[in-house]
Amino acid sequence: MRKVEVLPYDPLWVSKFEEEVENLRSILGSEMIDIHHIGSTSVPGLSAKPIIDVMPVVKDIGRVDSYNEQLRNRGYEPKGENGITGRRYYTKGGDERTHHIHIYAVGNPQILRHLAFRDYLKAHPNVAKSYGDLKAELAAQFPYDIASYIKGKETMGLEIDRQAAAWAMRS
Repeated sequence: MRKVEVLPYDPLWVSKFEEEVENLRSILGSEMIDIHHIGSTSVPGLSAKPIIDVMPVVKDIGRVDSYNEQLRNRGYEPKGENGITGRRYYTKGGDERTHHIHIYAVGNPQILRHLAFRDYLKAHPNVAKSYGDLKAELAAQFPYDIASYIKGKETMGLEIDRQAAAWAMRS
């Protein structure tokens, strides 16, 4: 059973992302046209679960499945769309999860949503602090109940998502 753990921001998360970029670039090659560090570990100062969220952008999402064996050989576990149409999702690290990989094809609206969420939190440190504080409280309250942790942050996450979308439209 995985423990829900939220830690203070760690600048090493950036280098862990950069290492993963090289791993994914060596597998996906010219299919990958961009790659982004997303999620809470991408926001300086934000407390987070120490799991690096990586978002490669590819030419054709339909071709990604052909890389599953190579990805498995590097420790990534394929999860298919995992609830989001047009995404390919992978985890790394098993019960000691280290990475989430969210692959989208260029033009997928989820790309802009993820980037707006990240950039909004970077531009609004007070909102990021409130979000981080909530996550830390929930992790303490539900250390072995990831579903309750996720449900507990859902309302604030959706509100940040809404604000981020409006903010991104104005920027």
